[in-house]
Formats: sequence, structure tokens, C-alpha cells
Amino acid sequence: MSTSKKKFKTEVQQLLDIVIHSLYTRKEIFLRELISNASDAIDRGRYESLKDDSVLEDDPNWKIKLIPDKATRTLTIRDNGIGMTKDEVEANIGTIASSGTRRFIDEMKQNKDASPIELIGQFGVGFYSAFMVAEKVEVLTRRAGDKAAGVHWESTGDGTYIIADAEKESRGTDVIMHLREDETEFLEEWRLRKIIQTYSDFVAYPIAMDITRKEQPLDEDGKPDEDAEAIETVSEETLNSMKAIWKRTKSEITEDEYQEFYRHISHNFDKPLETIHFKAEGVNEFSSLLFIPSSAPWNILSREEHKGLHLYVKNVFISDDCKDLLPEYLRFVAGVVDSSDLPLNVSRETLQDHVIVQRIRKSLVGKILGALADLKEKKYEKYVEFWKELGKVVKEGIHFDYANKEKLQELLLFRSSTTEKDDFVSLKQYVDRMPSTQKEIYFITGDSRDVVANSPYLEAFNKRGYEVLFLTDPIDEWVVQSLNEYQEKKLTPINQGEIELDSEEEKEEKKEEREKQKDEYKELLDYIQKQLDEQVKEVRISSRLTDSACCLVADKQGMNAHMERLFRAANQDFVPGKRILEINPTHQVFGVMKELHGKDAENDRLKDYVELLYDQALLNEGSPVRNPLRFTRLISSLMVKAGE
Repeated sequence: MSTSKKKFKTEVQQLLDIVIHSLYTRKEIFLRELISNASDAIDRGRYESLKDDSVLEDDPNWKIKLIPDKATRTLTIRDNGIGMTKDEVEANIGTIASSGTRRFIDEMKQNKDASPIELIGQFGVGFYSAFMVAEKVEVLTRRAGDKAAGVHWESTGDGTYIIADAEKESRGTDVIMHLREDETEFLEEWRLRKIIQTYSDFVAYPIAMDITRKEQPLDEDGKPDEDAEAIETVSEETLNSMKAIWKRTKSEITEDEYQEFYRHISHNFDKPLETIHFKAEGVNEFSSLLFIPSSAPWNILSREEHKGLHLYVKNVFISDDCKDLLPEYLRFVAGVVDSSDLPLNVSRETLQDHVIVQRIRKSLVGKILGALADLKEKKYEKYVEFWKELGKVVKEGIHFDYANKEKLQELLLFRSSTTEKDDFVSLKQYVDRMPSTQKEIYFITGDSRDVVANSPYLEAFNKRGYEVLFLTDPIDEWVVQSLNEYQEKKLTPINQGEIELDSEEEKEEKKEEREKQKDEYKELLDYIQKQLDEQVKEVRISSRLTDSACCLVADKQGMNAHMERLFRAANQDFVPGKRILEINPTHQVFGVMKELHGKDAENDRLKDYVELLYDQALLNEGSPVRNPLRFTRLISSLMVKAGE
């Protein structure tokens, strides 16, 4: 029999230190976490048994059992679910080499006010909550269908654990907790019963416990015989109702029950932002209970790590990770769908193409988008908080879900050049307050609000009172490509292509002045173009600058600097395009340069000016200068000459 003593990974030991040495107000949550794990194990066993009945091992009755033992001061949580192999024990308990544990610890360090108990479930490390009340934890487990593969694991949380082969008669897992001396309340019947009713009443499998009763024998008259010795009887009682909450009517479910089921299914300890509970009837019948979270799950930006909805067919568990029921941009939604029409033998592999699944998906998406639209209309401040947490994920739908594009575009919120720092504007609000002279919706993309708010590209727009949307999420570059227009108003980037803000009347008035500028600066523009021929595609007079000297803009169909930075960050191959250098002929520096050029076209100082202008334009668009040392030396040199 193989036995090994091993060390926890550093992250797991840090996690255990937090759990063991921190103070908690709700220690009983450990039982909820362990029962949830047991329920998940039974779900998986039940699903496997649909394909292979040998998993049942002549025991078709799924059950979770609590075994309190005051003599040994142990509490055992036993399930007859799928169980674990030795490798699975190592992966799930011994090392936890998942990103969740690392992120949990990082979150604890960054947010010192956060309660550890509110983060445990969210980061998928609920098993370790057992160490809140136990001085030692043992796990005895065996994979269903393999009677010779029992495993025993134990640890006192001291940085090491022991894992060994073991014998186990029944399938499933026993978690044996050796309680601390001051935690014996969790061996009391009334305490365990109360915890189950509070947190796990809705679990779909019986949570049983042996209950000891003392009864007085009856005398000849059928009354309790006080002189006789009481008789002890032991009976197994089920502590939870097991009535699927999603099958109950909304009127009989309390807010607390909804919240607890949300915590059970999502492993988040905060309250859901919105609850969507409905039953679909007609061509396809199904019950659904969905939750929109109030905060973004830790793995929200990872499409690979997020979990899908739980799927049941006629109360039979099929999958706890059915991603086919919702598009990826709604991956933050947690919940359950129970279909009356899908076949019980449907496999995970065929779900995606099943016509009934597609109909359910369409109905769910409509309900969720409708709920978000109602929230935006009726509880705007609440919606704003949602948008701050999950808006960047919802925006993915604009690019990927053309069928719901019109609904999605009404949900979009943006910061802009006229909103306060923490305020937003919708596309409808933007269009409604456009000046009569404005014909297009203007936007700028960038790395942050502060960066784009100080961009020289805004100058002409600010002067005219034209609002500019600030698009600072990486997904925004793809959103605007897919959105293209709103209410027949074209979405136009202010740092790309030529911008014409003048009316026809204004163009006519300025025509003579512009022609004069082109003639006056033609030789200087040609000179700058020659000096920067390898860097820029064209040098031209700008219609978007009023104060700054110059800026770089992309071709109308070209890739802007922000998009290039996104591609580099993602290690994507692309061919950088040459941009256009626009100059502001009213800026004083061009008068100086024009004079220098007229005196001596090969003046070294003039060449330095051109180099500095280009580097300045790079900085304005958020790109690094080509040679920082050369740039700083030129600046220093010009400062010295200015003082002479």
C-alpha cells in the first residue's frame, strides 16, 4: 500500500493560514460548502450512470449523510457520488494548481476590508473552509465503478498532507472533520438541522442524519409509563425539503431563499443584482432560474475558465457547465435550466446542435437582455454599477451577436468629453443632445479616460461643443467596427481619416484662407515629408487642431495606434501602417520653421525641429518616441538656445 507525505504548494499554505488564523462571524458556512461539493459529486455520478450503469454499484439511491460523533469529536460529510481517483485527489485537494487560489490570495492582499468568508466560495476553494473549525481533516474517497481504487488523504493544515491507497466499500467521498475543542456545537442535532435548513434546503438530494430519540414505554392504559426505563430509537431523517427551487412558483419563494440558491450555484457570497425566474410554455417547455451578479466573477475575462448554466432534463442532472445555453458575452449569468423536451440521453457533445437547445438559448437571451433594459430604464444608478463591473463583457455581444445588435446597442454606456469622470452617456442620450450642426457620432479610442481626455484630437470638437465618446476598453475597437452607426448617424473616429467639421457655408468662407495656407506652407510641408518619408505616409494641414502643433492620424481604413498596441500586447502578427502627420499652421512653431526653411533648407536646427515634432506627435497618440535619449537631448539643447 503506497503512502506519501507531501508539502502543499506555497499558494495553498498561504490560503490555509488565512482560513485558520482569521476570525469569522459565520463559521457554519463550511458545511454549506462541503454539502455543495457533495451535491456536485452526486450530479456527476448521476450523469455518468446514464451512460454506464455500473457506476451505480447496485445502489441507485443518491444521498448525502451527516455523521456527528461526540465520542471522537468528528463530523463526517458522506456522499455516494462519483468519488475521486488518487490523481484527482492530488489535483483537487493536494496541490490546487489552479489560478483561483492565487487570485484569491491576491484579492485578499489588495482588499484588506474584504471578508475572507465572502471570497472562499467565489474562488473555488470551499473545501478549505473545513479548517475554520477542524484541527485535522481526512478524506476517504473511491471513484465509482472502481472498487480497488480507494484513496485516503489527511492534513492538519501545517503545510503538509498525507496521501495513501485505502480500502473503501462504497463509492463516493467521506470528509471527516476532527473538530477543535471549542467547535463542538457542530455536533449538535439542532445546530446541524438549522444550518441545513438555512443554506442547503434546496439541494436536490436527501441530506440525511441519524436521529436518536428517547421514548417512554406505554402502560396498560396507553399512557407513558414513568416508572419504566426510556427506550432509545435511532432513525435516519432527511433534513432538507429537496424541492427544486426553480420548479416552485415565485410567490412562495422568499428573497433569502433566492439569495442562498444563488450563492450555492455561483459560489459567490454577495447578493445577486437581478433574479430572473420564469417558466416557458408552448412549443418547448422549460423552467429557468437565472441570476445576474452584482460584481464580476474573478474569471470573467477568461472564456476558458467560466462555467456555464446547470442543465437538467425532467429533474435529471445533465451538466453543471452547459455553455451552449448562453452566448459567451452573457457568461457572467449563473443559474439553472430544466427542460421537459430534451431527451434524457442527450450528450454534452450533441447539445450545441440540438434544435431545442437553440430555442431555449434564444428565449434566455431575450429574457436577460430585457431584464437589463428594464434595469437601465427604471433603476439607472443600479445599472451603472452593473455596467462598471460587466459592461466590457456585454459589449462583446455587439461584435458576436448580430441578431440582438439593436437590443444590445441600447444597453451601451460610454464616458465622454462632456460627462463627469464617473458618469456615462448612452447612444440615445448622445444623439438627443447633438447640436443641429453635428451630423455624426464622434469617438476616440485609447488606454484610459485620462489619456484621451487630454488628447489634442479633441480640440476642434471641444471648440464647437461636439461631444466625443471615450472608448477605453480593448473590446471597443471591435465594437465600433461592428456598430458602425446608430439612428442613421455614422460613428466616426476623430483620430482617423480626414475630419470635416465645417458646414458648406463655412467651407466657402474659409476656402480662400485654406488655399492660401496650402500655398504658404507647401515648401515646408514637402520638406517635412522628405525628412520623415520612412515614418509617415503624408504631411498635411489639419482641420482638427486648434492649439497643438501637430498630431498623427491613421488612414480612413488604416489601423490606429491604439489598435496596434492591442495587437502587440496580444502577440498578434500585423503590418504597422504609416500614419499621416497633420500640422496646425496657426501654431507659432511653424512660423519659426517656415522662416528657417526660407533662409536655409539644410539648417540642422530645422531638422531637429522636424524630429521633435514627429516625436511629439507620437507621444500625443500614446506611442513611445523612437529614441528617448536623443529626444531628451534635443529638448535640453533647445531650452539652452531659447535662453541665449
